[in-house]
Amino acid sequence: MATLLYNNLPARRPARPFNTVFNELLRETLPTATEPAASFVPSTDVLESKDGYELVLAVPGVAKDSLSLDVEEGKLTIKGERKVPVAAEGDENAPRFRRVETSYGTFTRSFRLPDTVNAKAIVADLTDGLLRVQLPFDTDKVTKHHIEVR
Repeated sequence: MATLLYNNLPARRPARPFNTVFNELLRETLPTATEPAASFVPSTDVLESKDGYELVLAVPGVAKDSLSLDVEEGKLTIKGERKVPVAAEGDENAPRFRRVETSYGTFTRSFRLPDTVNAKAIVADLTDGLLRVQLPFDTDKVTKHHIEVR
């Protein structure tokens, strides 16, 4: 007769083996793309500090010269493109996509700016695949004023 071990404390049960098996089953059944998509949406984080807001867009592989930031009527629009790596045409030995998990193509993200943001002082910086857009507060609109009654 074999001894069966049973853990009646679910918080202490090892969940990793089941998750690993489940993930392997799903991985084989999910459809895979063999051609890159024409567009994508970069992940964006919005942070707020005492000086203003900061947008952080994950755009690895996007060149600085393919980015465009415009402010019009209180709306910030960020456009860009991540180019698909292409092989020389006619080269039979060139690598081809077998599975595509990276997003390629163009993207556009728009953000409505609050009235407290100084649109003329917006600064953008692209470093290590992260586009950081600083949206400083307009000190004239944000500063609290006390009005005395006469």
